[in-house]
Parts: sequence; structure tokens; C-alpha cells
Amino acid sequence: MVIKLFNTMGRRKVVFRPLKDKKVGLYCCGPTVYDYPHIGNMKTYVNEDVLRRVLELNGYKVTHVMNVTDVGHLTSQADTGEDKVEMAARIKRTNAYEIARFFAEAFFKDCDLLNILRPTIIVKATDHISDMIEFIKKLEEKGYTYRIEGDGIYFDTSKFKAYGKLTGMNFKKLNKYLKAGARVDVVPGKKSITDFALWKFSPKDVKRQMEWDSPWGVGFPGWHIECSVMSMKYLGDTFDIHCGGVDHIPIHHSNEIAQSEAVTGKRFVKYWVHCEHVLVEGKKMSKSLGNYYTLKDVLDRGYTWREVRYLFISAHYRRQLNFTFEGLNAAKASVKRIIDFLKKLKQVEKGAGTKKFNSLLAKTKKEFLYAVNDDLNLPKALAIVFKFIAYVNKMIELRQLTGGDAEKAIKLILWFDNVLGLKLNDYLVEEVLPDEVRALIDSRERARQAKDFELADRIRETIREKYGIILEDTKDGTRWRRISR
Repeated sequence: MVIKLFNTMGRRKVVFRPLKDKKVGLYCCGPTVYDYPHIGNMKTYVNEDVLRRVLELNGYKVTHVMNVTDVGHLTSQADTGEDKVEMAARIKRTNAYEIARFFAEAFFKDCDLLNILRPTIIVKATDHISDMIEFIKKLEEKGYTYRIEGDGIYFDTSKFKAYGKLTGMNFKKLNKYLKAGARVDVVPGKKSITDFALWKFSPKDVKRQMEWDSPWGVGFPGWHIECSVMSMKYLGDTFDIHCGGVDHIPIHHSNEIAQSEAVTGKRFVKYWVHCEHVLVEGKKMSKSLGNYYTLKDVLDRGYTWREVRYLFISAHYRRQLNFTFEGLNAAKASVKRIIDFLKKLKQVEKGAGTKKFNSLLAKTKKEFLYAVNDDLNLPKALAIVFKFIAYVNKMIELRQLTGGDAEKAIKLILWFDNVLGLKLNDYLVEEVLPDEVRALIDSRERARQAKDFELADRIRETIREKYGIILEDTKDGTRWRRISR
């Protein structure tokens, strides 16, 4: 079954055809490690994780490369302001390398919490300075650079005729769009608004913690050069997919394309996949508005990582997600419904069975695969999952499901989870009740037989409150389940 992706380059949905059969080179713009990532950042990484999982579900071997920007990302995308890592080190009165290490670890801890697959290759900008210098030298030899005294070495975008093609605008229109003083600050000496720094000189009379010698002077690399150099080093001059947020389209990714293709003369990336932003209660997330959340902030409110991940995948990656706690509560209910369904399936032992069940499994699996392969349509895929759950629940009520059928249904849900990433298998591990809980259940059963229902209810509530276990009385006896985690 083919995969279709919306390619930002061309602005249309196209059939995905990798450069090499069954092998995919995937590059995702990683974090700038100067602070904790917010939920908007993490939503993008979850969306990119879904892309990788869908590719792997279809049998592709994915080489997933992610950079860690630990130098060179200034407070303005226009190559002005202070380096974010150096700024954080100055404010916290500590070492820039320590700041970068600490927040890189915090980032990957959040990724692990959300069950985001670790990249195949993680690369740090500070480990590739010599590669960046060599890259800039090639651009210089080809006549694409110029020097601004006291500032840095810049890329002359007017010499790259296709500059801005990712935006759908030509050079002239994009320069007008990024007009000085609006989206891009004025930098004295720049020939065009769209020109960008390849190498920044260290400020006079200021000793940076992160700076290196270069043929042009002591300084540090520009942010944009880092992704080009590191992606091409590990994936080749041309690779399959480049991911990132939509905010990267007009500047960062347009700059990557220009400098990369200027050096090689080859197409840089075949497919560009961009994820939309997160709104919070319908507004742009901002610390000044008090609606700025990290993953820890949300978990501290009593929600689980599964509920956060579910909320992130419940909206299409190309649509803005409106993050609300009402939405998180709905995600909580949805996750619980899936978990309860799995536990119910595990308890099925007898049923009449139906010849149509295998056909239902095959049809549902095909529909799910078609949905996720259609530009990662997770909202549609989740609707298919819940349609299946509703149908099978009805079969269980009518005692039409055999134990063997239940096992097949469980396997299908776990197959879905290859994409959903909710670690649903955790709820299928056999648990042994503590002896004290087993004793309480036995006491409750004796109370019920003696028709002391008040005592039986008190014991039931004790088991729920103290041990997080819910008892359910059925025709086949008392069953138990843990409150969904």
C-alpha cells in the first residue's frame, strides 16, 4: 500500500517514493538546548515520531537523524541578538556547555516520557564545527558569500536564483514578505533582507564561552549552516524527508535549501514535512499570558503521558491543535476506553463465535493502514479504532466472541499501537494481587453471601481507594482491574 505525504515543496499531497528501496533518510530539526521544551515543541516531535512509526509499519528501514543546537541559535532568526545558550549561561551564572548538556538531557527525558523513539543518530553542533568551516569555504569558493566587518560572513541569497522556492514565493516576493523591521530585523551591511549569517564573529572585547578559530576570524557558526552540514554528513547530499515546524519554512529551511544546493548543485531534500503550531485555549502560547506549559506542568496536574500523547495525535499534524484541559480530559476518557477494552478482551473465555470475525479484522486493519498512509491521518485512524472497539464490545455483550477471537482482537490493537505509541502492552502483563487484597476480596464475598451488602460495599470502596483496584461483579463471578494509569 502506498504512502502519501503532503510535500511543502509544491504544496500538494504526493506518493512517497524513497531514493533507495525500503530505506528512508529522515532528518528532524532538533532542540535548541537553553531551556525546557514546551508542549508546542513536544507536539511536533510526537507528530514526527508518528511519521517514523508509519514508515516502519510499512516495512521501511529508517535512518533518523536529529541535531542538538548547542550553539549559534540567536534570539532573532535574523542573525541578531544574543546566542540563546550563552544567554542562559550568563543569566544562570554557569557554563554554556553545562547548560546545553542539562537541557539536552531534559529534552530527551521528555521524549522518553512521551514514548518518542530515539533518533538513530543524534548530532551536536559543537561536535561539527570543522565540518561547518569546510562547508562555508566551499560556498566562498563558489562566490556565494560576503563579509560584513565586525559582524560575520553572510550568504548572498540574490545569487541563488531559486531562493524561497519552499515558500512558493520568488526571491523578490519573499524579500517583500520578510520586510525589514517586521519579520526580520535590520542588519547594517546586508545586501538583501533574506541574506543570512554563515559565521558570526565574536563581539569585540567579549570573551564567549563557545567560540572557535576560523579562516575569517574567531567566532561561531550561524544556526542555519548547522542543519545543512549535519544532515548531509549523515544522510548524503540528497535525502528523503526533512521535518520541522511550519515557522521554519520562510527562513530556516529556505536558508538550508539555498546553501546546501549552492554547494552540491543537487536537490537537497525530496519531501518536506511541516507540523502546525499549538494554541492554548485558542491563543498563542506565551509566558506573559500565563498559558505557557511544559510537559512537567501538565503531568503535575495529574494527567499521564499517554493522555498528552493521545491529545497530540488526535489532531492532524497539518492542523493547529487547540490545547485545552477539557481536551485533555477527553483524551483521558479515550485512553481509558482503549485500556478497558483490552482488559475486557483478556477476560473473554467463552462465546459462540462468528465466521465474519476474521473478515472484520482484515477490513479494520486495511482501513487503519490506509488512513495512516494517507498523509498520517491519525484522526481518521483513531475513529476506525473506536468503531472496531464499539463493534467488538457489542459482540462480547452478546457472547459472540470466542477466546481465540479475543486474542486476535488484542493483537490487532497492539498492531495499531505500533503507530499510536501508547505502550498498550503494559496492560496485558499478568498481575498478581497482593495477599491483603485477595483476603479483602474473600471477605467481601463472604459478606455478600451473608447479604451484608453494606459491609461488602465498604470493603469494595477500601480496595478502590487504598489499592487503586476496581471490582466488577459479573455473571461469571467477581473480576478486578486497576484504575487506568
